[in-house]
Amino acid sequence: MEGVLEGFAVIFLVVAVGFVLGRLKVLGPDAQQVISRLVFSAGTPALLFVTLTEADLDDVISPSLAVTVICTTAIGLFYAAVARWWLRRRTGDMVIGALASSYVNAGNLGIPLTVFVLGDAAYVAPVMLYQVVFMAPVAYAVLDLDAKKVSGPVWKQLLVPLRNPITVGSGVGLLVSGLGIQLPDLIHQPIELVAGLAVPGALIAFGLSLSTGWRTSAPSPAVDLTLITVLKLVVHPVLTFVVGHFVFGLTGTVLFAVCLFAALPTAQNVLIAAIRYNRAVGVARQAALITTALSILPMVLIATVIPA
Repeated sequence: MEGVLEGFAVIFLVVAVGFVLGRLKVLGPDAQQVISRLVFSAGTPALLFVTLTEADLDDVISPSLAVTVICTTAIGLFYAAVARWWLRRRTGDMVIGALASSYVNAGNLGIPLTVFVLGDAAYVAPVMLYQVVFMAPVAYAVLDLDAKKVSGPVWKQLLVPLRNPITVGSGVGLLVSGLGIQLPDLIHQPIELVAGLAVPGALIAFGLSLSTGWRTSAPSPAVDLTLITVLKLVVHPVLTFVVGHFVFGLTGTVLFAVCLFAALPTAQNVLIAAIRYNRAVGVARQAALITTALSILPMVLIATVIPA
């Protein structure tokens, strides 16, 4: 427990650095976007590549992945059903809400947590792979249909996830690991240096995002925000614990990891999607703010209840 709290403290302090830099406007108005793109396009893919080349494939294609797929999908579908049949939300709003209740901040918070608290970024790889390879493409496809933006043959749309830097870094890392290839230092060391950008860059970008505020011009429906918050911070980790422990027999660090990731707040990618398609923007902003502010509570509870 002490090590977990120390890990949270380290993360909090680096996020605070980003927050202060943002409030002082030291890095300029576009700093968050630039640093986020750098982390997303270079740092995180490099970190996942380095991690997965040294990881056992059984740790990635594992029961943890199955638990993540089952529980994350169940949470998103549950919100979608309630939004459609009870709240009577439009398709686009329903999709954004479903993402807000299930799509976790694995990049800005998940990677730093798994590095500082668990000491191995491989734990977060299944979560990121599922979100990037399956959840995001499916959500964007539905949003495109709703906005009537679908263009080009279906096979080209299906290949879009393969151009994602995180998918490429993870896929190549898995390939190198699976084939048992030993990379020369001339290749491995530069990639390892770039990988060092991922954790501090993500945390500073996250702090910068908090410093700008999350104002919305229109009030968001309280029932939507309440449902999203309860699903994200209570139901998602509890369901993950039940499925992981009682169905798949997970224990110790592996169970702790999947539950911790399930308790992560709503990802900023959801807000990006909401803005892009002009659907439930206020809900996406407020959900990210509320779940980020409250997520420390379930994560500390998980660290107390489940021995890592």
